[in-house]
Amino acid sequence: MRLLPEERVTLEGKLKKITYHNEENGYTVATLQTGKKDSATVVGTMFGPQEGDNVRVTGKWSRHEKWGPQLVIEDFERVLPVTAEAILSFLSSGTIKGLGPKTAKKLVEQFGEKTLQVIESEPERLQMIEGIGQKKAEGIAQGLREQLGVQSVMVYLGSRGITPSIAAKIYKRYGAEAVDVLRSNPYRLVDEVRGIGFKTADKLALQLGLPPDSPSRLRAALKHVLRQGADEGHVFLPESEVLGKAEGLLGSQTRDQLPMILQGLAAERTGGVIIEPAADNRVYLAGFYFAELKSAEKIRVLMNGGVQFTDEATDENEMESLIETVEAEQHMELAQLQRQAVAAVLRERLVIITGGPGTGKTTTVKAMIAALERQGVTPTLAAPTGRAAKRMTESTGVEAKTLHRLLEYAMVEGEGLRFQRDEDNPLEGAVFIIDEASMIDQLLFFQLLRALPSGARLVLCGDIDQLPSVGAGRVLQDLIESGVVTVVRLQTIFRQAEESLIVKNAHRINHGLLPEVTKEGDFFFLEEGRPDALLALVLDLAARRLPSYLKADPVEDIQVLVPMRRGAVGVEALNEALQTVLNPPAQGKAEWQQGGRLFRVGDKVMQTKNNYNKEVFNGDVGRVAALDAEEGELVVAYADDNEPRLVTYAPNELDELSLAYAVTVHKSQGSEYPCVILPVVTQHRVMLQRNLLYTGVTRAKKLVVLVGTKSAVQLAVRSQDGQRRHTWLAERIRSVEEGPEATI
Repeated sequence: MRLLPEERVTLEGKLKKITYHNEENGYTVATLQTGKKDSATVVGTMFGPQEGDNVRVTGKWSRHEKWGPQLVIEDFERVLPVTAEAILSFLSSGTIKGLGPKTAKKLVEQFGEKTLQVIESEPERLQMIEGIGQKKAEGIAQGLREQLGVQSVMVYLGSRGITPSIAAKIYKRYGAEAVDVLRSNPYRLVDEVRGIGFKTADKLALQLGLPPDSPSRLRAALKHVLRQGADEGHVFLPESEVLGKAEGLLGSQTRDQLPMILQGLAAERTGGVIIEPAADNRVYLAGFYFAELKSAEKIRVLMNGGVQFTDEATDENEMESLIETVEAEQHMELAQLQRQAVAAVLRERLVIITGGPGTGKTTTVKAMIAALERQGVTPTLAAPTGRAAKRMTESTGVEAKTLHRLLEYAMVEGEGLRFQRDEDNPLEGAVFIIDEASMIDQLLFFQLLRALPSGARLVLCGDIDQLPSVGAGRVLQDLIESGVVTVVRLQTIFRQAEESLIVKNAHRINHGLLPEVTKEGDFFFLEEGRPDALLALVLDLAARRLPSYLKADPVEDIQVLVPMRRGAVGVEALNEALQTVLNPPAQGKAEWQQGGRLFRVGDKVMQTKNNYNKEVFNGDVGRVAALDAEEGELVVAYADDNEPRLVTYAPNELDELSLAYAVTVHKSQGSEYPCVILPVVTQHRVMLQRNLLYTGVTRAKKLVVLVGTKSAVQLAVRSQDGQRRHTWLAERIRSVEEGPEATI
């Protein structure tokens, strides 16, 4: 066996093949071509490698028992190619938008070894090439400059353990100034770069030499604890909890300093923290404090003021006559509670209507609309998400908007993104009916209240037993618990709905009872506890058995809902497997792989963050309609009123999309699907709660298939969310006074 040299070795060449790459930690196994016939296996940390990259690696040789000699990477950097052949390979790799293999070949044939120099310094000369205009030439030049900048940032951050995806976000936000920003104040990343939290910024800060007891570190940790609390649904946190969690992050040596730092943050006008005195002081991020405080004030104004309808029925006989007229015109027969709901909307300023599946919420809303229209009032309809608004439109025949669209949340020149409807520019209308109100968080609710015109009426409809809002708050529950808002609870399950096991089992789950299962009907349970076998069962159900049984489209009509993202039967693993069976590769079918993500024409995808410039929102689902690797574009078709709306994504925007063959139950809120497959396994124990199972089951219109173990279903049914969200809205509404003075 040939002995390997022990000293450090430097190799330079082209990455011929990437055998393995972990996007999270950068660990890579690759073949490096160092000459026409020479190559070496290199292993270690590389950030954002692409086949065809020209790189220089330094390390020491080791011998793997199975794979033989390998260079273990200690240092890694990209080098710009110098030969025409290497330049062609680099430009053809797809890393520069608008530049694919065909265009790259034309450029290298024209400019040879000076191609990169021409692109960077004389991009106007690119217009000599057929098919390249001024705009495309400038885009190619900008793309190359960005790649060079990204590479330098990648090397700097990579040496400090930052993943390529995070490094790319940092570069996108700060550009060439990224390294200077990090050196001056790495905690800026937490506020200014989406996806970067305190732990990542703190790791960088300590590596850059910031003292562990630095006040800037303690301040950042305290605000991180409050943000984390908001992410978990809390509008505020008790002071003891804030200090305890911050100490857990920083170490016990900071215990004496933290209370003073927290008081200092609250005392500063720009500190962004408010402390409200209590037995255990309530600590808020400023935005949440004012949203909660002002919401309570506006609710009181809403309930106590405003003009009456000119011909509002005040006599019981007149009210009964009006409702009977509506029933006759709409060909419906309302139950007593539904009649009470319609009457309440005509009499009260703020009304909540809540009820589970099959209790007639949709019929009640249609009756309300008809009754209001007979009073000469056209109500405005809205819902928190695009999918919920679309369902509301379809079920009522009246156009419903998303709350963000209703409140005109958009880019304003010089101000950035903001809600354009407020006290100075209120909404137009007299009555506002909002569906899926359990999804409304505290911040959005405040924006709605401040945009209501004087004298407006507000109707909130929703199922109080579903999962609470993803954002901080428990608005619908707090309004009900305040005891001052009119609430109508629809409880009667109508005969047609009562025949459905979906409806029956939803109510059983809600009452802590196990679902009933029969061999026929619309609700099934298939037992399987082994993760591999369970994954195979879900694939078989989604791709073969259920499409045949329901005569359904496996992509459009069947939705897999999962409690968690990670794990053998989590969203990520299921999406990868479902993509393989529901949309396999085929000759002529374009696909695009970036990092560990693969998109293919025909894929079902979901928008995962609000993008107001493109007018697509978190939770919107569409299909990949086209891919163009040459131009670096992916086109998604989203369902619209008349025809699909096409939205184009650039490579740096693909992190806004995820496959949607499987989605979390939380992401499914506000949606309905013909068929739902719901894996319930003990591996998801941390998320198995009664309201999660209830929400998943109530997403299905025609069929539910639970797959998993009986013990997991029992765990979910018996588990109620034991941690109440920290909010103070109900108490503020009840209080006639403004409450205790706060430290601002």
